[in-house]
Amino acid sequence: MKIETRILGRTGLEVTLLGLGGGGNSRLGLSSGQPIGHAADVVRAALDLGLTMIDTARVYGTEPAVGRALRGRRRDGVVVSSKTPYLDADRNLLTPQAVEANIETSLRELGLETIDIYFIHGLRLPYYRDCRERFLPVLERARQAGKIRFIGVTEAFETDTCHEMLQQAVQDDDWDVVMVGFNLINPSARERVLAFTRQRGIGTLGMFAVRRALIDDTWLRILLQRLAAEGTVDPDLPDAPDLMESLGLRGVSETLSEAAYRFCAYEPGMDCVLSGTSNADHLRQNLAAVQRGPLPAYTLERLEQLFGRVDSVSGQVRV
Repeated sequence: MKIETRILGRTGLEVTLLGLGGGGNSRLGLSSGQPIGHAADVVRAALDLGLTMIDTARVYGTEPAVGRALRGRRRDGVVVSSKTPYLDADRNLLTPQAVEANIETSLRELGLETIDIYFIHGLRLPYYRDCRERFLPVLERARQAGKIRFIGVTEAFETDTCHEMLQQAVQDDDWDVVMVGFNLINPSARERVLAFTRQRGIGTLGMFAVRRALIDDTWLRILLQRLAAEGTVDPDLPDAPDLMESLGLRGVSETLSEAAYRFCAYEPGMDCVLSGTSNADHLRQNLAAVQRGPLPAYTLERLEQLFGRVDSVSGQVRV
C-alpha cells in the first residue's frame, strides 16, 4: 500500500506521514548494544518500505548509521534531518564556532553535502532567546553556503510537557520546522503549538507518539494514577476493568500503540510522525498501524473528554 505523504509546511518538502526517528529509547538498536551495521539495516528497511523522512542527531550517535544506509542510494525524495545540542558538557552555551563544527561533523558522518533540516536540539525556554541570537546567524550562514536547507528547533518534551519553549518559538518567524511532543495522553500541543504552526506554515514533526505508557495498560495505569491524583483525569479511570473499552478503543484498534500512532498521524497540522525502533519488523508494524487510517470521531471525542486537560506528562514512565 502506498504511504500517504504530506507537505512539510513552507519548506515544500514532501514527506511520508510516518518517518524514522534515530533517537528515542532505542536509537536504532544502539541503546541495547546492537552494532552500527544493525542500525544501518533498520534505516535501509525504512527506505525500502517507502519512508522518506529520516531523523537523527549529533547526540544520538546514529548519524554514521544513517550515512552508511544512504551510501550508494539515490536520495531522490528522501528528507534527512539532524540536530546540534546547544549546551556543552558543563551546561554552558556552545560557542557559534562549536555549532559550526557540529554541522560539519554531521555532514561528514552522514556523507552528505547538504542536510535538509538542521535543528537546535531539545531547547528549553530559559535558553531560547540567547540561543536564537547566538545560533541563528550560524545556521543562516550554513544555509547560504548550501550546507543545510531549512532551520528548525525541537523541544525537550519529557520535561517541557506544556510546550513553554515552542509556544515562544512559533511566535517568531525564524523556524521552518519544529519538532513537537504530542500523544493521546497529552494532546496540549493541539492548541498551544499546532494551531500556530498551521497558521504560519511551519512544518511539524511529531515525537513521543508512543512511550512506555502507550505500549501496554500496566504502564498506562501507573501514569493514570498520577494524573488522577493531580485531578486531571477521572479518578476511576486507573482502575477501569477494561481500559481499552474505557478509552473508546475496544473494537477500534487492536493495540494501544496502534491507536497511539493513528491518533498522532492524522492530527490536523501534524505533517509527519516519527517512529523510533530497533528492528525492521517493529517498524513495519508501526507503518501498518498508521495505514489503518484515522481513529473514528467518537473515539477522538472520548479521548478529548478523558485527556483534554492533561499537560503534565509525556507518556514516558521511569522504572
